[in-house]
Amino acid sequence: MFQQLKTAVSGAQILFVAFGALVLVPLLTGLNPAMALLGAGVGTLLFQLCTGRQVPIFLGSSFAFIGPIIYSMQMWGMGATMFGLFCAGFMYFVFAAIVRWRGMALVNRLLPPVVIGPVIMIIGLSVAGAASGMAMGRAGGNQVMPYETSLLLAGISLATTIAVSIYARGMFKLVPILAGVTVGYIVAAFMGVVDFAKVANAPWFAAPVFHSPEVNWAAALFMLPVAIAPAIEHIGGVMAIGGVTGNDYTKSPGLHRTLAGDGLGVCLAGLIGGPPVTTYAEVTGAVMITRNFNPVVMTWAALFAIAMAFFGKFNALLQSIPMPVMGGIMVLLFGTIASIGLKTLIEAKVDLMEPRNLVIISVVLTAGIGGLELKFGSFGLAGVGLCSLLAIVLNLILPRQSASHDGIVEGQDV
Repeated sequence: MFQQLKTAVSGAQILFVAFGALVLVPLLTGLNPAMALLGAGVGTLLFQLCTGRQVPIFLGSSFAFIGPIIYSMQMWGMGATMFGLFCAGFMYFVFAAIVRWRGMALVNRLLPPVVIGPVIMIIGLSVAGAASGMAMGRAGGNQVMPYETSLLLAGISLATTIAVSIYARGMFKLVPILAGVTVGYIVAAFMGVVDFAKVANAPWFAAPVFHSPEVNWAAALFMLPVAIAPAIEHIGGVMAIGGVTGNDYTKSPGLHRTLAGDGLGVCLAGLIGGPPVTTYAEVTGAVMITRNFNPVVMTWAALFAIAMAFFGKFNALLQSIPMPVMGGIMVLLFGTIASIGLKTLIEAKVDLMEPRNLVIISVVLTAGIGGLELKFGSFGLAGVGLCSLLAIVLNLILPRQSASHDGIVEGQDV
C-alpha cells in the first residue's frame, strides 16, 4: 500500500513538471485546457498500451502545432482544424512503417538535419509576431489591454521564467513556464486585471466539452507535413529516456511501436478537440533527477491529468490568465524553439559553405518568416507545412557536393 502511494505521488510530481507546457498550448491557440489534460492523459495510456508499458514517457501538448493551429482556426474553423490534427496523427504511422521496414537509415536520408533544423526554426519564428503582440496587450491589431500594464506583466512573467530556468535547482529547474505563469498571474490579480467572475460562476465539476471534427481535406493536407518535426523529436525523446534509464527502447518495444503510440495520441486529440501530444524533455529530466524508472508512474500521471480535466473551476481559472502574462512566456518560448533548430544544424556540423545546404536553409527561412503561400484554387499551403515540403523536396533534388552529415539529433519538446 505504501509503495502504491509513493508511486502515485511520483505520478503527481511528473504531472506538475509537465503541467505548465501542457496547458500553455491550448491557452495560446484558443483550445480548451480541459481537452488538453484529457488528451494528454488518455494519449499517454494509449501509448502505454502500444508499448506494453515499457517506456517511462508522458505525452503532453506539442508546441510544434501552435502556429499551424492558429492559422487553421482562422482559415477553416475549429471543426476543420480538428480534422486536420486527426489526419496529422497518421504521419506517425507512416514513420512507424518506414522504421519497421528499413530502420532509421531511410528516415535519416529523407530528413537530415539540414531539413529538420530550419523547419524547427520556422515553428518558433513564424509566431514571433503573435508573442510580441500579446506581450504588448494587442490582439488582432487592436490594443485590448493598456500598453504599460501589459508590458509590466509580460516583463515580470518573462523575468521569472528566465530566473527559474537559469538559477533554480533540482525539480524546480524543470518548471520555469509554470513559475512564470504563476507569478505573473498573482501580480495581475493584485493589479486588478484578472476577471474572476467566470471562475466564480464555473461549476466545481464539469464534463469537458467535446468538439466534433469536420471533414476538410485542405486543412488535412496543411497539417500533415507539420507532424514531421514532432515525429522526429519523438525519436530523439525515446533515445534520451533510454540514455537515462540504460534501456534501448529503439529495440524493445521498438521505435515503430513508440511512434504508433504517439500517433494514436495525436489522432485522439483531433477527435476530442485538444492539441496534439508529444514527448517532453522536462519529464525526461524529472526521471533523471528522481531515478524512478517505473512506467507505472506515468500511468498515475495520466490518471491525474484525466481527473483534472473534470474540474470546472480549475479550467476556468486557467482561462482567466491575462494575455500579457502568456505573451511574456511566449517571447522566450518561441525563441527557444528557434534556437533548438539552430542547435540541430550546429551539432550536425551542417556546412553552410556548401551551396545546396545554403539554398535549403535560405529558402525555408524566407518562405516561413515571409508568410509565403502556395494556392491551388481553394486549397492553400503555408507556414510549417509548406516549409517542410520545400525542405524535403530541395534536399532530394539538389545534388550533393560533399559528404553530408545525416542523422537524428536528440531533441527537446518543440
